[in-house]
Amino acid sequence: SKRQSAVYATPSKTGLPNPWLRRVLFAVLALGIGGYVAANPDIIDKIGALTTAGTAPQGGGRGAGRGGGGAAPPVRVATAEIRDVAMTARTLGTVLANAVVTIKPQVDGPLVDAMFKEGQIVRKGDLLFRIDPSPFESALRQAQATVARDQAQYASAQADADRGVMLADRGIVSAQQRDQLVATAKALAASIAADQAAVERAQLNLGYTTIRSPVDGKTGPFLVYPGNQVHANDATGLVTITQIQPVKIDFNLPQGDLPQLQDRMRENQLTVGVRVRKDAVAAEGTDQSDSEIPVKVDFIGNVVDDRTGTIELRATFQNPDLRLVPGELVDISVNLETLKQVVTVPHDALNVGQNVNYVFVVDKDNKAQMRQVRVLYQDQAIAALGSGVQAGDRVVTDGQLRLTPGVKVDILPGLGGAAAGANAQAQPAQDTAGAQDAAAQPSGRRGGG
Repeated sequence: SKRQSAVYATPSKTGLPNPWLRRVLFAVLALGIGGYVAANPDIIDKIGALTTAGTAPQGGGRGAGRGGGGAAPPVRVATAEIRDVAMTARTLGTVLANAVVTIKPQVDGPLVDAMFKEGQIVRKGDLLFRIDPSPFESALRQAQATVARDQAQYASAQADADRGVMLADRGIVSAQQRDQLVATAKALAASIAADQAAVERAQLNLGYTTIRSPVDGKTGPFLVYPGNQVHANDATGLVTITQIQPVKIDFNLPQGDLPQLQDRMRENQLTVGVRVRKDAVAAEGTDQSDSEIPVKVDFIGNVVDDRTGTIELRATFQNPDLRLVPGELVDISVNLETLKQVVTVPHDALNVGQNVNYVFVVDKDNKAQMRQVRVLYQDQAIAALGSGVQAGDRVVTDGQLRLTPGVKVDILPGLGGAAAGANAQAQPAQDTAGAQDAAAQPSGRRGGG
């Protein structure tokens, strides 16, 4: 039909009308390419590398290492080992003063002198301030004179009372006169007792004119300077003394740790490690590993905070070199329990799946096997495992993203026999491994397999 002839019609030839001319042009093009290759011999290697990269299977594909023709993914490994692991709880603590005392005047008067400098360490009984004692010395002398007067009157009244009693017995003086003389003597005796109390009060007020430290501690800034008038009812006080030897370390831990804390407290073994904050250590240029201070816990709170679910603990530190200052924040580490002879692997070897934790173990054929593990404890350095891995197994610590069960791996040199505890020293080599992984696979993070 016409339609079929239109559909299956032979297309018209296009291009150069002369086939001989085409052959000449192709020959010239081939000679040009051959001359360029002869002038640049390394171009063939570049083309081969691009062709291989385009046809190689992607990292993580099941063809890699299983006869798919791809290169084995590079990994870093460490050896699982058996050792004791301390289960440690870490939190933030606050340094508290053992005592804070605000010095206040007990009498009114002008403040004459201060016997210390601001920020000075003072001892219990050291003289701090003096208030003008002149009015109180006068009051004491007046009270003492009153006592002397009443004692003289009492002596005369007592003698009259004794004579009255004697004469009344002989019938010379009436009983009424006798009783009156005895009452006068007793009243004067009571007056003398009151005068003695007044003397003691005057002596006490005079003693209040010299103010001494009630505790050992460090003085703060002056709240009232010498020359000012002070009063017994002043609310601000004169100075504040903070006792910083010893100090208390206050911190909170989750209520779930309470049974272990109580057990160690009964054993008298509850000790915490106090460490100056990292930013302070870096500023001072000191070695943080040498800055941890062991401090014994002597107080566990009697109530759990229902807002945070934590319980308060306090430890007392003698602070001999005044290293800790009240109000300072410190890092606290508490050894809750020690796991005896458990299998440990570097923390980097642990992967988190949807419902399980697992690691990749490299067998004797250099093939990766995925093992589900039960984690007993983990921190930033190691993980203690209860099952899934045996001591001596090689676990993958870097390069897990490209692995699947059964894939053959290429173990990078340098850390193949590293122990679990030495994984933290492998950073330079891991950086090299990461660079090689990045060359083989442009994107991706180390994940859970």
